[in-house]
Amino acid sequence: MDLHRDAVVADAHNDLLMLVARRPKEVWSAYFRERWIPQLRDGGIDVQVLPVFIDSEFLPEGALRETLRMIEAAHRIAEANADEVALCTAPGDIEAATGAGKIALVLALEGCPQIDTDLELLQTLQRLGVRMVSFTHFGRSALGDGSGEDATGSRLTHAGVEAVRLLEELGVLIDVSHVGRAGTEHILELATRPVVASHSSAFALREHHRNLTDEQLRAIAATGGVICVNFFAGFLTTAEKPTVDHLADHVLHILDVAGEDHVGLGSDFVAEVFGEKIPACDRPVVIQGLDAELYVPGLEGPAGMPLVTDALLARGLPEATIRKVLGQNLVRVLSSKE
Repeated sequence: MDLHRDAVVADAHNDLLMLVARRPKEVWSAYFRERWIPQLRDGGIDVQVLPVFIDSEFLPEGALRETLRMIEAAHRIAEANADEVALCTAPGDIEAATGAGKIALVLALEGCPQIDTDLELLQTLQRLGVRMVSFTHFGRSALGDGSGEDATGSRLTHAGVEAVRLLEELGVLIDVSHVGRAGTEHILELATRPVVASHSSAFALREHHRNLTDEQLRAIAATGGVICVNFFAGFLTTAEKPTVDHLADHVLHILDVAGEDHVGLGSDFVAEVFGEKIPACDRPVVIQGLDAELYVPGLEGPAGMPLVTDALLARGLPEATIRKVLGQNLVRVLSSKE
């Protein structure tokens, strides 16, 4: 616990902004303060990436409108809770926020339905504070195919190729989580800056299309990027009773393949999102053939994050390596000005 509290802990993916934005705007800030700040503090989380994910109910016409609502929600919760959090819109902001004892919040796009082929909107969203972008979710987008479409073997579209160039020019990180295998390889061929996987685990340990092969892990590391291990049980193991040791297995494997400077954490906590958004009549929740309500015990939400540190210590990892995994590596690429 002492190591965890002393380390910089960064989570590359938590969909909590979806729950903020679905409430009336009048309660956004109070809800975040009452519901999420305590969880983030209990988990020792210093840096939280907030993905903007657009549910199917808003597609296609409402995608951009809902994106702007979610970004506005992020700005308002930061402004109203400035004693506790800071929205970090430029490379140096994270260090300033954490140095002041605040939780650094970082905006990301999960998929680009709000963009389609209007790539100039990427610059608009960068102006509003977006620091990381993934091109698609499980399915097909105007920029490329998600991993659920791997059978097509498709790479990036022309717009996707142009998006890589533009995002690198803007200094926005490209995120390959959810991008299909061929599309990921295409991005890695084109990339001249660090690439991240915000919430992906190791295919060698769990053969699921959402996970990354050893070759991809090495290629991401070669860009100077970071692979952030996903906590979602179905992407970690086929065991009926997943444990934090399964998560530690993926961390250790990626450390071995990619190196200690290229591993981070991307929780993908969904228990509270599913619990609130999905009615009983739509249960059980099955995503890509997996039980989406099977969680690693204790890791249903941010407060359980110290369990990860305990598991890595139990495996005998040096404290310096654990600090890199917990947050130093992700903060490095988020703070890069190159």
